[in-house]
Amino acid sequence: MIKVGIIGASGYAGAELLRLLLNHDEVEIVALGARSYVGQPISDIYPSFYGICDMVCVTDEDVLEKSEMIFASLPHGLSEKYAKYCDEHNKKFIDLGADFRLDEEKDYQEWYNLDYHEKILHQKQVYGLSEVNREKIKEATLIGNPGCYPTSITLGLYPLLKKQMNKNNDFVIDSKSGTTGAGKTLSEDTHFPKCNESFHPYKLGTHRHTPEIEQELSKMANQNIHVTFIPHLLPVNRGIVSTIVVSLKEDVTFDDVVKAYHDSYDQEYFVRVLDNGKVADLKFVKYSNFCDISLHYEKRYHQVIVVSTIDNMVKGAAGQAIQNMNIMYGIEETKGLKMVPPSF
Repeated sequence: MIKVGIIGASGYAGAELLRLLLNHDEVEIVALGARSYVGQPISDIYPSFYGICDMVCVTDEDVLEKSEMIFASLPHGLSEKYAKYCDEHNKKFIDLGADFRLDEEKDYQEWYNLDYHEKILHQKQVYGLSEVNREKIKEATLIGNPGCYPTSITLGLYPLLKKQMNKNNDFVIDSKSGTTGAGKTLSEDTHFPKCNESFHPYKLGTHRHTPEIEQELSKMANQNIHVTFIPHLLPVNRGIVSTIVVSLKEDVTFDDVVKAYHDSYDQEYFVRVLDNGKVADLKFVKYSNFCDISLHYEKRYHQVIVVSTIDNMVKGAAGQAIQNMNIMYGIEETKGLKMVPPSF
């Protein structure tokens, strides 16, 4: 049994980790860290756990001491010291925050206004996009779990960029997310009277996932990719829909594109390439670790429209983190993650 602890268990992603890990038969949850709720049962914070998991929240230091596999679900700037402890004590660490996603410190400084304090650690980090970096993840002890928007976008574009089917290197990406993507902290945008019966873009040209998206797409294409990223807030709890228009090279057919996606993903349990004519819908990935992708041809301009949908709390956060843990420990990748999305 893998002795697992969660730092930041009182946040949305931390609670989602707990919900999923309770169904994992090779995991023993040994500690839940929540610095604002030390001494309180997690079921007091989230009554859905009542009678199922009534563990009392402890300090972050207790989590580090008791666990061999640590998940940290914290705001940016707080994970380095915990990762350092794990590195020094031969423990595995998966960060659901932003501290280990970016390769270049200058990008972290520009977009997060912070420096790397443990620079050697960042030479060990592996970007945890499970379907793309599986071989690196197998050998890793420190994982930067991808952001939710980047997960939907990079999985959505990976086969096309890997085959270099794109005519241009500048993409406009339209993504829409449920309100849990903003985290548990209250804000005006996620306040019910503001977001209910509403729909609007936010952080246009300034969203912190932009450098992460460009970094990973550029690696896939083996050339610099530039994106104009336009996020929107949906008045729903969960889900992300990313819609991306890509101009194709003249000698690339739509059939070529469809084949590339099936070649890349038909053996991947968690990525479902839908049949031609179907449209990916966030309703049918909710509460699951699936990424659904649909492909649509715009024949007038020889373009493909890629629609990629995930549950931002599962495949975009806790589920992918557990998938990465499974890969790191060499156990069945779908362990604890075979939930079927609801149909209504």
